[in-house]
Amino acid sequence: MRGFIHFADTLSTSVGKAFSWCIVILMGGTCYEVVMAYAFNAPTLWNFDFSLQMYGAIFMMAGAYTLSTEAHVRGDVIYRLFKPRTQGYIDLVLYFIFFFPGVLALAFYGYEYASLAWKIKETSWNSPAQIQIYMAKSLIPAAGILLVIQGISEVCRAIICIQTGHWPARMVVAEETEKMLMRTSQDEDQKDVI
Repeated sequence: MRGFIHFADTLSTSVGKAFSWCIVILMGGTCYEVVMAYAFNAPTLWNFDFSLQMYGAIFMMAGAYTLSTEAHVRGDVIYRLFKPRTQGYIDLVLYFIFFFPGVLALAFYGYEYASLAWKIKETSWNSPAQIQIYMAKSLIPAAGILLVIQGISEVCRAIICIQTGHWPARMVVAEETEKMLMRTSQDEDQKDVI
């Protein structure tokens, strides 16, 4: 199980970091549009759709990365008071009740949705440039598959936690903002003392 966890975390992290570069591309496209529109009075027809596709790519392909780093928003007011074994049981049950039905639907129906788009070579209906969107729609089932793989990894983590009483370590750990702020203020307090 630990080998699969490592594989899933590596895959999710690699894909998430690769697609994070879409932010740079998105920023470049936005800057180009602003310069063309305001400096040369020649706005582009394609940039709005291009921006939507880049943002969609970031959003869809970062889901598994976010899950692997525990960076999703989570209402854990009561959950964090439980012992790790109890947390493991809760996670195990909730993944099967809520998570897997949704992401399996995303993968299966997303495949049908994307394959139809490829079949008709779909273009954007609200774009004056009629930009092609069938390639972007391929990211829907890809995101679903990545989330299924990472979800299986999270189930393996819960099983290990139930067996050992400790959560397995993560490759990349997202740190809560409040902890970073507390650490920063403690560092500043120590500097004041010195």
